[in-house]
Amino acid sequence: MNIGSLPLKNSFILAPLAGYTDLAFRLLCREMDAGMTVSEMISSNGLVYGQEKTLTMLKTTPEEKPFCIQLFGNDPEIMGRAAVIATKHQTDLLDINMGCPVRKVVKKGSGAALMKNIQLAEKIIRAVVANTHLPVTVKFRSGWTDETITAPEFAAMAETAGAKAVTVHARTWKQMFGGLADREVIYRVKQAVTIPVIGNGDILCYQDGLDMIQETGCDAVMVGRGALGNPWVFQPGPLPATLEKRLPVIRRHLELANIHLDTTRLLFRIKNQTCRYLTGLPGAANLRKQITDCPTITAIDEILATING
Repeated sequence: MNIGSLPLKNSFILAPLAGYTDLAFRLLCREMDAGMTVSEMISSNGLVYGQEKTLTMLKTTPEEKPFCIQLFGNDPEIMGRAAVIATKHQTDLLDINMGCPVRKVVKKGSGAALMKNIQLAEKIIRAVVANTHLPVTVKFRSGWTDETITAPEFAAMAETAGAKAVTVHARTWKQMFGGLADREVIYRVKQAVTIPVIGNGDILCYQDGLDMIQETGCDAVMVGRGALGNPWVFQPGPLPATLEKRLPVIRRHLELANIHLDTTRLLFRIKNQTCRYLTGLPGAANLRKQITDCPTITAIDEILATING
């Protein structure tokens, strides 16, 4: 699959997840065969005004390619300026978030709120496209509510405005992350545009992704929460059934975190990620408590090394 002139390794993409898709986790997913990774959602205002925390989130390495930066905002001019800055940061693609349902984002007119203002959404897409030579994609939802499923029309607008692909999270804003993704909406979007369509929602294993592609005709799938604690989702076959078989990947995640993250500031995040690998295992509650009590990332690894012993 290509997005514009950019070829992807395969059709399974890691979604942007605030608080999770930092560089360490993205690199791990690339090693586990994700075809592309996407940054956490980047504030266009934070980028334009040089906020240190925002700039840190742009960090990548050559091993991550292809890499996508996702921007969000509600001002076409600021989004255009952010596109200029992001383009200089070793990214291969720019994505525009028009699907985030979080209230503090929507309240400011960003994320999924833009699905209610298609004219402003179009101006934002055109501004980003005009300020980068990279392919631009747009991620959005089925619609605002079940009564306003506008994804096909929104996708057609995005294509006309210059987007090279669209990603559809097949839930409405009102659903947030509840209920089931409606694959029929992805199918309808695919019929409405000629650019590639990426389906998103309820991909919990590799077979789920294959099924979505077959059922909807979409060109690729984007895996979000299904990848947390389960980067094996990017490979054929089930999640390893034992802790011993999961340990090499867990410890590799910690190794990448040690190399690429501020492990003191982000220790809570690293503990959270590590605990997610234990889902469904016997003795998980006790091990989670041990990990939660660890004062450093080294202490976490020492506990896991003992188990691996």
